[in-house]
Amino acid sequence: MMGTIMTSNLLIRLAKDADRDAVFYLARDLATSFEVDRQEFDSVFDRIQREDSIWLGVAESNAEVIGYLLGLDHLTFYANGRVAWIEEVVVRQDWRRRGVGQALTVAFESWTANRGAKLIALATRRAAKFYQSLGYEESATYFRKLV
Repeated sequence: MMGTIMTSNLLIRLAKDADRDAVFYLARDLATSFEVDRQEFDSVFDRIQREDSIWLGVAESNAEVIGYLLGLDHLTFYANGRVAWIEEVVVRQDWRRRGVGQALTVAFESWTANRGAKLIALATRRAAKFYQSLGYEESATYFRKLV
């Protein structure tokens, strides 16, 4: 598990139960294709807390959650081991462009490296420039099918 990362006004740490409401409201702001249902959110939040292959980190400033990153890793044949996936990154509107998303991403990258991941991938519709600024490269086309 990743420990905490702290800068002068920002703390990156693993989410805990007390962060549930703040993460819920941030997740609602992120969602464009789905509506985040509170009951389902609570169920998923509980399950995420028990999964060792899922990393849910929060960014905190002045004891207030201002962002989160949800990522996971899994085994693959093509990469000869673990790969990681960034599923969700959200930073509160008034904290954007201040290094919060970058700090969350760096913390997740550290967690994945410690677990032996060979690469990190993600899909984005609105944040390509952000990820490119962190050294990510466009690699594939993303497809989806609702089930």
